[in-house]
Amino acid sequence: MTTIDTHVSSAPATSGSGLACVAEWLTTTDHKRIGRLYIGTGALAFLASAVVALLLGIERISPTREMLDVGSLTQLFSLQRFGLTYLALVPLLLGVALAIVPLQVGARSLAFPRLAAAGFWAWFVGAVLAVYALVNNGGPNGGNARFVDLFTLAVGLIAAGLLFGAVALVTSILTTRAPGMNMRRVPFFTWSVLVGSLGLLVVLPTLIGNLIYVYVAHRYPSISDLSGNRAIGRWAGFAFTQPTTIVFAIPVFGFLAEVVATSTRQRLRPRGIIYTGVGLVGVATFGTVLQWPATLRPGFLDASFGNKLNDLLPFAMVHLLPLLGAFVAVSMSLKGLAAKPKVSTPLVFALFAGLLAFGGVAASALNHIGDAGLIGTTFEEGTWLALVFSGVLATLGAVAYWGPKWWGRALPMKASLPLALLAFAGAGVAALSLMIAGFADQPGGVFPAVETGNDAVVNFDYSGPMGLWNALNAAGIGLVLLSVLAFVALALRSFRRGDAVGDDPWDGQTLEWATTSPAPTDNFAEVHIVQSAEPLLDLKPANRSDA
Repeated sequence: MTTIDTHVSSAPATSGSGLACVAEWLTTTDHKRIGRLYIGTGALAFLASAVVALLLGIERISPTREMLDVGSLTQLFSLQRFGLTYLALVPLLLGVALAIVPLQVGARSLAFPRLAAAGFWAWFVGAVLAVYALVNNGGPNGGNARFVDLFTLAVGLIAAGLLFGAVALVTSILTTRAPGMNMRRVPFFTWSVLVGSLGLLVVLPTLIGNLIYVYVAHRYPSISDLSGNRAIGRWAGFAFTQPTTIVFAIPVFGFLAEVVATSTRQRLRPRGIIYTGVGLVGVATFGTVLQWPATLRPGFLDASFGNKLNDLLPFAMVHLLPLLGAFVAVSMSLKGLAAKPKVSTPLVFALFAGLLAFGGVAASALNHIGDAGLIGTTFEEGTWLALVFSGVLATLGAVAYWGPKWWGRALPMKASLPLALLAFAGAGVAALSLMIAGFADQPGGVFPAVETGNDAVVNFDYSGPMGLWNALNAAGIGLVLLSVLAFVALALRSFRRGDAVGDDPWDGQTLEWATTSPAPTDNFAEVHIVQSAEPLLDLKPANRSDA
């Protein structure tokens, strides 16, 4: 394939007034800027949603002591789930992909850059409207019919905006690769973005279609017996829980393999196996196609052969194959660490993110085994948190890794490395505490509460050590919140006033390190001819051993 030169480009940054600079960002079609717009706004959305999650964690420590108004709990739980999923997890990883994938494949531009830019603004406007609707008692189980409708339409707009970005990414990967870069030579991160984006092309249109049905049913109740506020959970709840959220976290596995290969400064040989593992994780998309959790019924071992087969086949497709894929991707990436990698902040973030993502996939499979007795407990919420935090940690690692290519400056490792440790500790405590509470039968509720109404959300009283696990959950979320806040402050300071770095500070292997730092508007001065999966290694001293 050859690089497609579109005629759409953004003018280079000017030294004019601040108003002119703002206008450039608002009207940009430069994929690097579009991606950073997603990352910046996604980071702010994560901080706000994490504050809500922290307050809810504190509220759940004791059911007899009310800190928050009981009437607002439904909207707050909805805001937590919706915000951390569609305002943080998806846009953060999508933003990283938009900002770096065209550079990795040797393209001078993103395919359909105007579509990607329109997608960001559609997502942003939808996010503002959805939050406004939730604040005004709209959304799932909301009491204000007008704002229930507004929330439904706003989430549809958000999904459409994210879909535009996924279309641009898939098209770029398939059509704008540098000459010689076949699909067996694309970088690990690019491959994972392709798999994840193809999953989005299934998930998001399905979500949009269901939301249209919910909106029409709510506006014209005579054609349906569904109540609009409850129908959001029944018809769109699949998009806010597992296995759909596993699809959103797929780029985490590619980022892990990418950073491990760079840190070892050697060719990561089990390339095809890692590709296969990431692809198997993408099979979780079938859970969206089914719109059914694909669980093993209670008493599975005592069921008839026909019933066992009816349960086992979809369960294996939706849960076991993605688990196998996650295990293969993580284990093969970790195998490369035997080559004594150079420790760096991106590597530590990637390792922790990969472990959290693998734990989330494994916990999702366990949660859908009926005999485990975890359905309807906080175990599902702990699983969801592990996947969300894996995406957040991967994004922080990606900013530390590719930040020099976007801004020409790097983060200091001494200051950023402890933040990776602190964020992982907080994420692990927050997710694991809810999983343990799930084993103790603490009531939970998939977003939004389905069938049972508000009780599934606001009733978290149970006989277990409630104060212990919920306090640990709140403490873990607080640690992650503080870590991300400190990382954002460090990044703002370092990328504005830090020391300049060279074009290839990590001694990289892929094409993004072949251009200048920061990368120019058109990415490359010349089209590179690719002869292997590690094109930069081909241009460097040949005394490299293979891993």
